[in-house]
Amino acid sequence: MLKMMVGTGVTLMIFVFFLAGCGQDGEVSSLEGGSGDFEYQTEQFADIRILRYRVPGFENLTPRQQELTYYLYEAGLSGRDIIWDQNYRYNLRIRKALENIYRTTVADRSGEEWDAFQTYIKRVWFSNGIHHHYSKVKIKPGFSEEYFRELAMAADQQGFGTRDGENLEEYLDFLVTLVFDPDKDGKKVVLDSGVDQIAASATNYYDPDLTQEEVEAFYREKIDPDDPRPISYGLNSKLVKENGEIREKVWKEGGMYSSAIERIVYWLQKAAGVAENEKQQAALEKLIEYYQTGNLRTFDEYNVLWVQDTDSVVDLTNGFIEVYEDPLGYRGSYESLVYFRNDEATKRIAALSENAQWFEDNAPFSDEYKKAEVTGVTGKVITVAGEAGDASPSTPIGINLPNANWIRKEHGSKSVNLGNIVNAYAEASKSGGVLEEFAASEEEIARSREFGTLADNLHTDLHEVIGHGSGQLAEGVATPKETLKGYASTLEESRADLIALYYMMDPKMVEIGVMPSLETGRAAYDDYIRNGLLVQMARIEPGDNLEQAHMRNRQLISTWVYERGLDEQVIARLEKDGKTYYQINDYEALRELFGELLAEVQRIKSEGDYESGKELVESYGVKLDPEIHQEVRDRYATLNRAPYAGFINPFLTAEIGSDGKVNAVRIEYPDDFAGQMLFYADRYSFLPLDN
Repeated sequence: MLKMMVGTGVTLMIFVFFLAGCGQDGEVSSLEGGSGDFEYQTEQFADIRILRYRVPGFENLTPRQQELTYYLYEAGLSGRDIIWDQNYRYNLRIRKALENIYRTTVADRSGEEWDAFQTYIKRVWFSNGIHHHYSKVKIKPGFSEEYFRELAMAADQQGFGTRDGENLEEYLDFLVTLVFDPDKDGKKVVLDSGVDQIAASATNYYDPDLTQEEVEAFYREKIDPDDPRPISYGLNSKLVKENGEIREKVWKEGGMYSSAIERIVYWLQKAAGVAENEKQQAALEKLIEYYQTGNLRTFDEYNVLWVQDTDSVVDLTNGFIEVYEDPLGYRGSYESLVYFRNDEATKRIAALSENAQWFEDNAPFSDEYKKAEVTGVTGKVITVAGEAGDASPSTPIGINLPNANWIRKEHGSKSVNLGNIVNAYAEASKSGGVLEEFAASEEEIARSREFGTLADNLHTDLHEVIGHGSGQLAEGVATPKETLKGYASTLEESRADLIALYYMMDPKMVEIGVMPSLETGRAAYDDYIRNGLLVQMARIEPGDNLEQAHMRNRQLISTWVYERGLDEQVIARLEKDGKTYYQINDYEALRELFGELLAEVQRIKSEGDYESGKELVESYGVKLDPEIHQEVRDRYATLNRAPYAGFINPFLTAEIGSDGKVNAVRIEYPDDFAGQMLFYADRYSFLPLDN
């Protein structure tokens, strides 16, 4: 999505911490669609800000389109439990216990420990589980075990869902270990080299007794390296070992997660009945068939139909999409987005789509890795009406799908910029001081204020429309998931970012009318380097390495070009008043460095060069300078600004007539994060506590 690296790892999801507003620093000028009296930020806790977004234009949809949107919205939320269980096998039990305490305890609801409990449950809700949504490390409670037991014993004793044969005290012993022991399943996704990444990761995509060697051997037997249209093996299943035999438990009707998938299918069937056209209806019916059968060839057929439907106003992303939470990049996290096209704002992104072949032909990598014919690249700005699963509360701002390389090559892809999400980030970020604190000069601040918003939008558009849609594998090379393994996601995100950065300083961007001058590109470079070398470190705890693919890719790029240009001082490191800054001295030379790195990253992907990819990521994208890291954290702390942000979703409700038909669909904007989470738990808890 500027989050997606599914299957073959070619989509992405860029988080707005570095793209909102002026961009990488989160400072913003303005975007179209002023805030009026709408409050975008509702609260802040721990390292998180909770925002809201509006859905402008919903009232202009036809009644049938509104009904379609409502059905797709319900389908998306029906799978909410799935992402919780995927993230960790005990998440649903822990969530039920925490919510039972939050609702029913008669213990004293005041004081520091109660405040800490409220913060903890909100952090767990935000992360769809007990591991931090970005660092993947288990969230530390700010209250004691004793206090937890006190709250629990004063809560509804029947509301915990204790396991068979256990009384509440025994069950609490089990829960206390899961919540408080930092070494018990302490990290959801482990990407460290030299360790068994499957055995070390707490994610629930694999049985705990499986090893990385066993998983890789299992898929070596399945995958045909000569198949020109390879199946995305493992995308919709959990790998288990039963009686010594390794097999897949497929996520489908009648299989794993069936009770939630049945509800997804129910709403998708209603959506298919009010589809805008025959193409959309055919795609929705194929998606239903996929959920019913679990057949990955059917999923490919759905993706082809979905790409070919470019006329529908209302659209969706729904399924097992992202593979970031699988250390080996096989299994897709459940996610859903429902949205409709913003025709006016789409004019900018359409200009890039129309020139996709020119961008491919002029890319600074070897011709043998270029597509002779760029097929079906479409881009649009969309308005989100609802998000669920891995897309909520933390959301992407851009999406490029599908992820299968062969579909992208033969049929094309869809790229979208989540316009109202970007706008909400921007409106909520108009003050904060990040830009003033970390920019190297007043000139840089002024440039970012004037051009930063457009620079961010164009970077996102180029990343999604051109970046993920570019390049091809060398003949006979397997998918990046197979060749580059745990480094595939970071390298693909690097490749897409480098495409965007390279073209942000190309006169072609001015020629086609998407930006007024190359000052926009300079603003993009300023923001990217500032974030990659400084600001994003504020998100990382002291002593930790970078784990998340997007953070790795941003540091990799920024550090590589900084070091390569050191002799010529392309980027200068400055010290002022005891603070570190980075200033770009030569934007054209920096563009050439971006191009050099892009050529190498494309070669690595096209040739499946694992060793070179590993060396690049481990050398530049993982380790932090501890002194700079602490300095950044100290400086950021003075701003009183949480580094992460996510959203409360709108509520869509339908007025049903006596004939059972939808008479009207209404949209409301709640401002209570806890209230929405509890409502979701009441309405969309379809899975048993153990799956």
